[in-house]
Amino acid sequence: MSAPLRVLIADDELLARKRLTRLLAALPDTEVCGEASDAEGVLSAVRAGGVDVVLLDIHMPGLSGLDALALLPEGGPRVILCTAHAEHAVQAFEHGAVDYVLKPVEPARLQKALERVRARGPAAVSPPPKPPGPPVRGLGRLPIPTRQGIVLVDTEAISHASLEDELVTVFTTQGDFLTDFTLNELVEKLPSEHFHRVHRRALLNLTHVARLEPLDTGGYLARTLRGHAVEVSRQSARELRRMLGLRRGVEEEG
Repeated sequence: MSAPLRVLIADDELLARKRLTRLLAALPDTEVCGEASDAEGVLSAVRAGGVDVVLLDIHMPGLSGLDALALLPEGGPRVILCTAHAEHAVQAFEHGAVDYVLKPVEPARLQKALERVRARGPAAVSPPPKPPGPPVRGLGRLPIPTRQGIVLVDTEAISHASLEDELVTVFTTQGDFLTDFTLNELVEKLPSEHFHRVHRRALLNLTHVARLEPLDTGGYLARTLRGHAVEVSRQSARELRRMLGLRRGVEEEG
């Protein structure tokens, strides 16, 4: 007898999570190992381990389900998108989803999706994440290995870091450097009073921001003192307004 599939249910709607729980309870060789109501909860549960399959909604607060799918580690759990929106299917499969199930989820369709997971076999075991290393806040320098050696960058000189094509670039007044650090590792290493994760692909030093330009999405385009543009997500924009003591709309006045 094969081991049951351990399924994480991720949906911001409680009724949707309850429905999936009922459907899974009626299927053989499956067990619900947890629930998440947003993408951060999904990523946290996956990092903790013990998840074989994620039933993932797309529209959730903060990062979307597609954002979470793109951020899952190599060798992570299989993912089945469960959504009411058919238009994201191509993008989902490009990011490695096993199946794309439209709501309302029917028992036979869910069973077929789980059979596809079993047919693929278990995901490859990913190596344990490398420790982020000690923070550099006391030293005030960030060591960045380059071909010419290790560059010690003054953290105050860093304006932002961005992820493009799976590589992170750190932008500084001393130059711009490609690094093996992930954005999550940089968050751990850099002073939290200045550096903020403003987008799934960007980390921003607020002391280098010259202007916040409102976007139609509800976010901002942050202009740095060196003229770079950094996108700020809608959720991060709300946090920035709270930090700066701004009401929504104040920045458009005058």
